[in-house]
Formats: sequence, structure tokens, C-alpha cells
Amino acid sequence: MQLIEINPERYRKRLNKVIFACIGILSIGSLSISQLLIFLFPSAEGTHFHWNLLGVVFTAALLLTALVKFKKHPFLYETSYVWDLKQTLNSINRRMKKIEAASQKGDKTAINILHFSYSGSRQLWELDNNTITINHLTSLENKLNELAQKHQVTLDINHYNSNQLVEY
Repeated sequence: MQLIEINPERYRKRLNKVIFACIGILSIGSLSISQLLIFLFPSAEGTHFHWNLLGVVFTAALLLTALVKFKKHPFLYETSYVWDLKQTLNSINRRMKKIEAASQKGDKTAINILHFSYSGSRQLWELDNNTITINHLTSLENKLNELAQKHQVTLDINHYNSNQLVEY
């Protein structure tokens, strides 16, 4: 994965529209399916929990299928990019202890993975307007720059490849 520039306002507008559409579809779809099932299969006890649950599960599955199918649609470009970025950062974070340990030993790949992780996190936090912990990230980036100078590593986020994580 490569980091690309995303317009924050456009991303937030489209993300909000996707979220509201999902909420609306989930609400209307689950209620409609539940009511249809209750109408077709009435219960003498008066409890319809299983039909309501089935309506929610079925609508959620349909919604997820639609999101995956339309992931490549231009309207979802920014949203799907951020979704992929979050998945990539999560896969790096699951191996963070080993990556940090290897970077302290001068492993160039580990240092570049950390650089990608910090750069991706910065972009993600700025897109989500989550600047509370940005100072901590800045200090981590400064330490990484010192480490890269110490081990004579050129930091380049374009050197990151998800296949590199297999080593850690």
C-alpha cells in the first residue's frame, strides 16, 4: 500500500454520507424484514426476538455485501482508501514489538516499516481530526529520525510492502 493525499473535507463529507446511508438502510431494512417475518410467521407467545434478530442479521449481511461490491466506486474512493489504511496499520501494530526490536538493532526494513506506520497514522489522525495524541506521534517520529541517522538508513514510505511483515 502506498500513502496518497486525500482531501479531508471531501473525505469527511463522503464518509458521513456513507455512515448515514448505512444507518438508514440498516434501520429500514431490518424493520421491514422483521415485520414481514412476523406477519408471515406470527408467534402465539407474543415474542418476536428471533425474527427481529434475523432481520438485523440479514440486512447487515446485505449491507456488507453491497459495501464490498461497491468498494471500487469513485464515490467510495476516499472511504475505501482509509479502510485499507486502517487495516494495513492494524497489521503493522500486531507485529509492533518485533518491528521495534529489530529497528533498534539497525534493521533497515523495520525502520522503514515504522516510518510508514507513523506517516500513515499521522495521515489517518489528521483525516479523522484526531490531533489529541499527535505530539506523542511527533516524538516517536523524531526518535525514528535519530535512529535512521544512527544506522544510516534513508527513510522512504514508498519502500513499504506488506510482504515485509512476514519477517516479523
